[in-house]
Amino acid sequence: MWKTKLHGFKLVQLLVNFTTRLTKKAPTLGLPAGVWPTMGTGGHFSGGGYGFLMHKYGLAADNVIDAHIVDVKGNLLDRKSMGEDRLWAIRGGGGASFGVIVAWNVKLVPVPSTVTVFNVPRTLQQNATEIIHKWQLVANKLGNGIMIRVNLVRSFPELGLVREDCTEMSWIDSILYMARCTNGQPREALMNRTGCGLPFFKAKSDYVRDPIPEVGLKGLWLLFYEDEAQGAIIQFTPYGGKMYEISESEIPFPHRSGNIFHINYLVVIWKEEGNEAEQRHINRIRRMYSYMETYVSKSPRASYLNYRDLDTGNEQSIPPLVSKGRK
Repeated sequence: MWKTKLHGFKLVQLLVNFTTRLTKKAPTLGLPAGVWPTMGTGGHFSGGGYGFLMHKYGLAADNVIDAHIVDVKGNLLDRKSMGEDRLWAIRGGGGASFGVIVAWNVKLVPVPSTVTVFNVPRTLQQNATEIIHKWQLVANKLGNGIMIRVNLVRSFPELGLVREDCTEMSWIDSILYMARCTNGQPREALMNRTGCGLPFFKAKSDYVRDPIPEVGLKGLWLLFYEDEAQGAIIQFTPYGGKMYEISESEIPFPHRSGNIFHINYLVVIWKEEGNEAEQRHINRIRRMYSYMETYVSKSPRASYLNYRDLDTGNEQSIPPLVSKGRK
């Protein structure tokens, strides 16, 4: 079992910093985690942590085997001294609720020396609605070695994917690609905390357990026609594979079998500064989130822990928490 201990990892430590250093020493080892350049390890791991390896290896939290945490009395605890219940809780249940996590011990996994990435744009005039509807029917049934968001490949000859659309590269370079550092930046760009020109954004999430009908998708497209929708992004990340093999009670991350895909609403990407621009874009994501209520999980409407905010759930139930946070 390959493993490494992330000594002294603070909650603000960038995940890609570790990944970049790891690749220099062991280019065929990786960590099942996300690729966003400004993402910190502490919250990412303790909230679950999904990425392009989750079909094969599960979440980042599924691969945590130990942690160092400081409790309310100032004691530094490891797996043995904190106990299995607390270790279970911090792997997906939000680490800040149970102490201050200062280090993780994680299991590394083998990755190919070469992977293939692609980006195939399709418009509504090119049957995007029908393609995405079909994608929902097979997205969680593909092999463990493939992770494709929204537009799938193997089961979609109508997508028109050709060899020229695909690019082979190393695993670490694919992270650079997925982080949108595609205009010639070196790998060291991942070490830059400001990222690759990342704008302001707000994220929300949903889980889909039944395919969204075509009429629902068409209604969603209408929201993209709004004047301020330029740059809007919604990611459909398929589940399946290892995610279905792990019990929903193995760690406090219940989004397992039965979920076809996860939705990440990154529809408020903007570059303007100021409160007026912020409220305008946030209101737009709220409209989109409200529209999708009919088509996503219900009773309760599920959300990825790391995307939680005051818009999620019934606001009537949270004033005490807000009040406490302001003191």
